[in-house]
Amino acid sequence: MQRPPSGRGDRRSPAPTQPALRFAPSPNGHLHLGHAASALLNATLAARLNGCFLLRIEDIDLARCRPVFVDAIVEDLAWLGLAWEEPVRRQSERFPAYRAAAEPLVAQNLLYPCFCSRTDIARAVAEEEARTGRTAPRDPDGAPLYPGTCRGFSPAEARARLAREPHAWRLDGAGARAAAGPSLAYARFTIDGAEEAVPASPERWGDAVILRKEVPASYHLAVVVDDADQGITHVVRGADLEAATDLHVLLQRLMRLPTPRYHHHPLIRDEAGAKLAKSAGSPSLRSLREAGIGPDEVWARVAAALGVTLLA
Repeated sequence: MQRPPSGRGDRRSPAPTQPALRFAPSPNGHLHLGHAASALLNATLAARLNGCFLLRIEDIDLARCRPVFVDAIVEDLAWLGLAWEEPVRRQSERFPAYRAAAEPLVAQNLLYPCFCSRTDIARAVAEEEARTGRTAPRDPDGAPLYPGTCRGFSPAEARARLAREPHAWRLDGAGARAAAGPSLAYARFTIDGAEEAVPASPERWGDAVILRKEVPASYHLAVVVDDADQGITHVVRGADLEAATDLHVLLQRLMRLPTPRYHHHPLIRDEAGAKLAKSAGSPSLRSLREAGIGPDEVWARVAAALGVTLLA
């Protein structure tokens, strides 16, 4: 099976007009076949587009991410025969950049401080459900939408609490959508190059957390900032992240950043039909390697599961 070229460059980001794709795992466990699918598809499409393939380590979750897993990611990808532009970006080194990117949103009152704990939110949602007899609306991940407890604080009250309490910063969803204007959409592309416009529906996420309490970033903010900074033109990731694109498109519009094209590939599933996951103990690439399975077989399994031809 043909592989994308193995030579590595030394650029930090692609040329402005060059297609660029990235594989961006979190180092909170060993990669499994689902990660291999995303990595191989990104590398293959980068080669087909005569673009570059970047590796980004999304390690903003300092409590769960480990250096040993970063090393394992590099080892697994090299075993698969992949190569990428150097240097590898690590999000944990870019917290000041994320905070700076969010400051204009704070200045425009599109972010507000939230002092609620998970327990506070769960209690408020339960009380509302008991009062109305209706199930509270959920976001695409299944979590109840934030009930807006902190949205209405006066500037003086918010400042006083900021000085003494841990807090996150949430997007004022309604205000953000009004500021972004109409016609929020993105281009969805297929493996054979066809494209269609897809309307974005960020209201599904309510007042999403943009800056977390423990770190000055969230997945949503960090990925949008880094995709723009690295010149990513095509985002290829699993179908479980498709709904997040709605919120990413909104942030891109608010921050005046380009919107890449998007492709969300099917998830690799086990024999019971459940998606592969680190938390579920799905077999890792490392365990497959130790069982005597070679990289060619992994390529073949991924190609069969996705229904695509993985060629350079």
